[in-house]
Amino acid sequence: MNKDQVKGRIEEAKGKVKEVTGKVLDDEGMEIEGKIQKNVGKVRAGVGDIKEDIKKGN
Repeated sequence: MNKDQVKGRIEEAKGKVKEVTGKVLDDEGMEIEGKIQKNVGKVRAGVGDIKEDIKKGN
């Protein structure tokens, strides 16, 4: 597992927590921030997955 995968998954988890907290507190802004953060984390983890696949392929 490379650093992009780790950081992406951490960011994804933090975003999910923020999203759920926003829902519980009825804070739409926080919920939206959480969704954005979660999706940014998914993208970063995906980039890390691609890098790992490339490294394994060589």
